[in-house]
Amino acid sequence: METSITATPSSAPGGTTEPTSDTTAPSGSETPALTIGLLKESAAGERRVALDPAAVKRLTADGRVVSVESGAGASASFEDAAYTEAGATVVPRKQIIATCTVIPVLRFPDDTLAGALRSGQMLVGLIDPLNHLPGITDLADRGVTAIALELLPRTLSRAQSMDALSSQSSAAGYRAGIVAAAAYGRYLPMMITASGTATPAKAMVIGTGVAGLQAIATLKRLGAVVTGYDVRAASRGEVESLGAKFLTSSVAQGAGKGGYARAMTDAEQTTQRAELAKALLDFDIIITTAKVPGRTPPELVSEATQKSLRSGTVCVDLGSSDKGGNVAGSIDGKTTVTAGGVTIIGAGELASDLPASASQMYGRNVIAVIASLAPANLVVIDTTDEVHKNIVVSYDGTITNAAVRTALQLDALPAEPEASKVKAS
Repeated sequence: METSITATPSSAPGGTTEPTSDTTAPSGSETPALTIGLLKESAAGERRVALDPAAVKRLTADGRVVSVESGAGASASFEDAAYTEAGATVVPRKQIIATCTVIPVLRFPDDTLAGALRSGQMLVGLIDPLNHLPGITDLADRGVTAIALELLPRTLSRAQSMDALSSQSSAAGYRAGIVAAAAYGRYLPMMITASGTATPAKAMVIGTGVAGLQAIATLKRLGAVVTGYDVRAASRGEVESLGAKFLTSSVAQGAGKGGYARAMTDAEQTTQRAELAKALLDFDIIITTAKVPGRTPPELVSEATQKSLRSGTVCVDLGSSDKGGNVAGSIDGKTTVTAGGVTIIGAGELASDLPASASQMYGRNVIAVIASLAPANLVVIDTTDEVHKNIVVSYDGTITNAAVRTALQLDALPAEPEASKVKAS
């Protein structure tokens, strides 16, 4: 079954325009250009922007119409003039929200933006739906198509260009190495001077996914002696290829669904934590990278372990969030020092500290997603496509993603063998 929705401007209070829906597209009419609106991110401390000027140039070259809020890219060093040169039009925020069909974002929108979106509009970004279930339900009820990039099936080769989670994890991992070096009060490399020799810092990176491998590579370049830890024994080759040592647990396991480690039993977790706590005593820098969408991050460095670490040890927690972190006591966006002199840096959104590069990579991911969902200015949601089935959280008034429906305790949707289409101008 196919569903077509056309969004056309209609008069709204205050003289603005808003999309309205119709069940059929005009017969024989030319498909209007897809309108994309770029907004300044509103989350505290967020310096990235969803599209950089290079991404806008590619979109406009493909016939898309892009509107940009003034100052949207300023925190990432992208000025309005660069967007104008790329073919965009700089307009007020309210006009973008009222008239644009596709709204790319970095994070789940604030209440003001979320409440202003309407049927016929599509929100695209790392919107973390499992941690925003009430907001997702509200968007679905109002007919907003919500696209969650972190739900992308990362093992599909054709999805790699859309993988925003990996691109931002790469930026975060690199930045974690720099942040750790800045916070550590000693040399990272071995230094031989007339005043004596400084021994190299020992660094442990826990979790050797995209972020972990980038952190390892960065710390190695800075001269530290690095060890990568992962419960997936198969990660050894990647870690050692970077010149680092590899450490795993006696309960090391194979990869689970999507290439990630499977969930451990309680007994396995107890064994793993005890072994890891003992190993950490020998390190000066500890970087943790374990994030679990929609769930509390696993605690890898306990308060008891911290009390045994040397004074001056630095812990950078990339798993830090409002649900907790990998390091006991970490607060996302904050740096704290324990009574024993251990520095704990909560860094759950560390990619934002590398705004220009992170935004450039993210912009390429957004372009790839738009190309998949709207190949010819017609947004096509194909429920049989593996990518669409996962990243489309809601459309046509219905929450469609299986994981989100489970979290909301909704019944599974019946299988839909045919593509469903959403057309928006």
